[in-house]
Amino acid sequence: YRHPSVSANLKRLSDSGVHIVPAETGELASGLSGEGRMAEPENILKFIKDYILDKAPLKGKKALVNAGPTYEPIDQVRFIGNRSSGKMGVAIAEAFAQQGAEVTLVLGPSHLKVKHRLIQVIPVETAQEMHTEMLHRYAQADIVVCSAAVADYAPEKAEKGKIKKGNPELNLKLLKTKDILQELGQKKQSQFLVGFALETDNLLKNAREKLERKNCDLIVANETNAENQAFHAENNQVIFVLPNNNTIDLGFKSKTEIAEELVQLIIQKRTQKK
Repeated sequence: YRHPSVSANLKRLSDSGVHIVPAETGELASGLSGEGRMAEPENILKFIKDYILDKAPLKGKKALVNAGPTYEPIDQVRFIGNRSSGKMGVAIAEAFAQQGAEVTLVLGPSHLKVKHRLIQVIPVETAQEMHTEMLHRYAQADIVVCSAAVADYAPEKAEKGKIKKGNPELNLKLLKTKDILQELGQKKQSQFLVGFALETDNLLKNAREKLERKNCDLIVANETNAENQAFHAENNQVIFVLPNNNTIDLGFKSKTEIAEELVQLIIQKRTQKK
């Protein structure tokens, strides 16, 4: 490996634009030990991934994503929640990371595991906690996607301990939670802001109104009563709603495919705005 001809050939390849995976040190085929051992497959794969990420369109950009439900406590045992699994938001975070972005994922209660090294997961439970984390990180973000199913209302106070079930009635006073997407839209500067609209009727009308009212660049709209769709399902059917009454109907696809197409569209739209 140290022979002058080998060094010269490696330099010639490098000068020609070939990327060389460094040799490793260890036991060699000759029985000797030293530099020249082929890199382990996992190190070769890491080299390739790092090279691809270095050329990725979102390298150096910061993406902020929220996902999953929020749990609003009634007492130390019970809570008000919803059926969101967080699958869509996690898929979006992973799609951003695959395009080189540094991703912060603010994730409500979920059993999903996120392992990509470019994704930092911030676990939260309540709407207030999600609001705090999103607003705290918003100014540093280039792209923000609000896919979480944040509770619209929360109990005025959580009882200490466990409420006994002896009473025939339980009256809860619910207060409206803070509208995270609304506040982000009001504070928006250069961020590309994406919201989600989950509707049971008048899908496009409501999504277009939300796009304008919350100062978003894009709304991902879907209906809860569509066939073959569920919160924990792997597939969904969505429509991308854009300014000037433009829409893109993706049809029925996996959440991973939807996330990848969403990120590609964001890259395209950000490039056009420059």
